[in-house]
Amino acid sequence: MSTRDDFLTWVNTALFEAEVALHNGDAGPRRALWSRIEPVSVLGAWRTAHGRQEVDGLFTLLEQSFSACSSYVFELQAYDVSGDMAYTAGLEHTSVLVDGEPRTYTLRATQVYRHEDGEWKVAHRHGDTVTA
Repeated sequence: MSTRDDFLTWVNTALFEAEVALHNGDAGPRRALWSRIEPVSVLGAWRTAHGRQEVDGLFTLLEQSFSACSSYVFELQAYDVSGDMAYTAGLEHTSVLVDGEPRTYTLRATQVYRHEDGEWKVAHRHGDTVTA
C-alpha cells in the first residue's frame, strides 16, 4: 500500500470516526488526532482559533453544543500527500442537535495534516457553510 493509500484509509476511518464522535458530544477522539506541535489553527464556520489552547477551547465548546448526530457524510473532493504533509478538501453533510435544536447543514472543509512520529495529525482546518 502506498503512503497516499494509507493516508486515505486513515481519513476514512480514524478521522471520520473522530468527527462522528464530536457530533455526538465527545471531542476526545478529535483532540487525539490534532497536532501538539505549533502552529495549529481553525478558521471555523462558528469560531476561529489559533494555538493549542484556543483550539482545545473550541473543541470543548463544540462537544458541549453537539449531540445526537443522526448523519455525518464526508464527501471527499480532493486530497494529496507530499512527504510529511497532506491535505483534504470536501463537503461535510451533517444532521445533529446543536444546543438541543435539530440542524442539518453542509460545510466546505479543507484540512492540512502533518506526519508526526509515524502518525497523521491535523494542523489546520478551514470550514465554512455552503449557502444557496
